[in-house]
Amino acid sequence: MSHSFSFWEAETYFAPQDYIIVGAGLMGLWSAYELKQSFPKAKITILERGVIPTGASTRNAGFACFGSPTEMLSDIERMGEEEMWKFVEMRYRGIQKIRKVLGDEIIEFDGSGGFECYVNGKHNIIELENHIEYLNKGMQSITGIDNTFVWSNHKITEKGLTGFDGMVENKLEGGLHSGKLVRALTKKVQDMGVNILWGTKVENWVNDQYGVTVHFNENSIKTIKLIIATNAFNLFKINNLGILPARGQVLITEPIKGLKLSGTFHFDEGFYYFRNVGNRILLGGGRNISFENEETTCFETTEIIQKSLESFLNQYIIKSSEIKIAYKWSGIMAFSQDKKPCITEIETNVFSVICCNGMGVALSPIIAEKLVEKF
Repeated sequence: MSHSFSFWEAETYFAPQDYIIVGAGLMGLWSAYELKQSFPKAKITILERGVIPTGASTRNAGFACFGSPTEMLSDIERMGEEEMWKFVEMRYRGIQKIRKVLGDEIIEFDGSGGFECYVNGKHNIIELENHIEYLNKGMQSITGIDNTFVWSNHKITEKGLTGFDGMVENKLEGGLHSGKLVRALTKKVQDMGVNILWGTKVENWVNDQYGVTVHFNENSIKTIKLIIATNAFNLFKINNLGILPARGQVLITEPIKGLKLSGTFHFDEGFYYFRNVGNRILLGGGRNISFENEETTCFETTEIIQKSLESFLNQYIIKSSEIKIAYKWSGIMAFSQDKKPCITEIETNVFSVICCNGMGVALSPIIAEKLVEKF
């Protein structure tokens, strides 16, 4: 009998596993971490189609956030009050867990605070003022801290912003370095004994009485349980979940001398978001002006969104024709109809854990815990 790999490889890289995880982004990595925490002797392999994680894990905006006021109020309408608070708590716990497991220094956590900006006419600021007390009461039960949200209109000018009529500050949020976060978590799980095979695009799997056989790159590995953590990618066997891809486009400027901006900022229920990265401005979003076109797994940036971002940059953040854009990119997220993550046993011993609805940085550490509880 001939094989495409050697005896040595069959005994190591391609040996039968207890768990195979498809996808080495944040969801896949945290799933591996939690499995090793619960089952230290488990044999775990992650299969990743790219040379680095593919999706949004290293292509997001690097926000360590758990919910701005207008987004939280919108989520009440979408999923109900009880569910909204449940997911806010999960996001908050997720950020704390990231910082505890990996450390602030290694992920370059910047606790400069989170802000949400408002414009009269687009937002009913007086009505929002009435909601802040309610939101603070709910947050106090989660964090133990009074007045999570505080009006900071005086900081609009201090931060160098123009055109906003109101701003709420949340001192518990911040930013981080997405690339260093993923790299540190990758090293963490590898040190725990998790094997990662890069450049392995899963073609299909076969589920029978002997387990699950996962086929990729003309090779295969048997496993007891298979976990799909590919977010909006490779939905060929789980499309009945109603998941839609969502492209998030981002730009970042060249360094700006004397930049006043510091912190992470949201606008319009989070459809626009911006922050400083050192003395650069990072700005992303705008998909709400072209929802249908942004329901894609294509990584191309588009002229309509990028022009919208540049217009937003000039109108609200910094007015200068001399500001140059250094990078433009996109990340592919996944959204469910009810804005809830999907942990599903799609067939015997095959699970999907996907769809953090744009909150993967904060949610994935806790969703991984929920996944492992099923084992």
